[in-house]
Amino acid sequence: MPNAWMIRAGERGQLIENFAKGYVAIGWNAVGDLSEVKSIDEVRQRYSKAYPNDSKAVAAIGAATLFKFRNSVKVGDSVVTYDPSEREYSVGKITGEYVFDTNLIPNYAHSHKVNWERQVSRDALKAASKNSLGSLVTLFVVNDDVLADLLNAGRAAPEIVNQEIQVAEKEAIQQLKTDIEGKAHELIKDKLLKLSDRDMEELVAAVLRAMGFKARVSPLGPDRGVDVFASPDGLGFQEPRIKAEVKHRPGEKIGAQQIRSFLGALRPGDKGLFVSTGGFAKDARYEADRANNPITLLGLDELAELVVEHYANFDSEGQALLPLVRIYWPNE
Repeated sequence: MPNAWMIRAGERGQLIENFAKGYVAIGWNAVGDLSEVKSIDEVRQRYSKAYPNDSKAVAAIGAATLFKFRNSVKVGDSVVTYDPSEREYSVGKITGEYVFDTNLIPNYAHSHKVNWERQVSRDALKAASKNSLGSLVTLFVVNDDVLADLLNAGRAAPEIVNQEIQVAEKEAIQQLKTDIEGKAHELIKDKLLKLSDRDMEELVAAVLRAMGFKARVSPLGPDRGVDVFASPDGLGFQEPRIKAEVKHRPGEKIGAQQIRSFLGALRPGDKGLFVSTGGFAKDARYEADRANNPITLLGLDELAELVVEHYANFDSEGQALLPLVRIYWPNE
């Protein structure tokens, strides 16, 4: 059964005029002609030799893309490309076998001939299709629903169907937003887990400073159960006085005994904060709930949420520990 492919026209659609002449192409010319290549391992070897400075992840993606373009894209397959300047998709059929031609499109020698059949405005597509086609990957499979939307876009539909489509689009956009937020949360947690023990203490102090407190990390050596101290004035004369213990042990839950030991370091009027990237056992939470001194337990998820919530107020030291970028999203 023929597949459907999205093949990007270079970065930001820079090759769209070349593609319009009846071709799709990808780069990595230094890998050479792949006409006789039969295995992904051979492509990987060629790629590593051609681009020795690329990371393993970049090399794996490049080799996989080349092998797919050479061996999986077939005559008769549907193909889609996108012109971002016109917000328009071109849809057609692959009509030629793989060719390596350095004279066809400069720096993009791996190519197939194409017969373009129609152009479709991005605005005419369903939200789910826009989301799927929005990936910036050089080459990927277009699923049947998205291809059908591309082929049927612009055809008149009954009013009730249009209303259903609008509702579905809103739901799809909300789901995409939820998915992106979830993935971002997990990626931030991954970065947190890679911090050293000392850097994790510094990060907790950075969070407290971003929340308006003056915080400092205890010097290296015995800390008597207090890794970070924070208060409004930084001296402890003004309340609340926050004493934090930070345990950066992924996969190791904190138990009741460790909570009791921490409570022993708190004096009347102190507020306790126990941060554990490995989480807390049930008895530890029970111990914290019944403690005379207020104590907050912060696991990895809660720490990541606090980081995101207060990151705009992070000082330069905190941002250096965990560099993040803001992602903007339409308000409607």
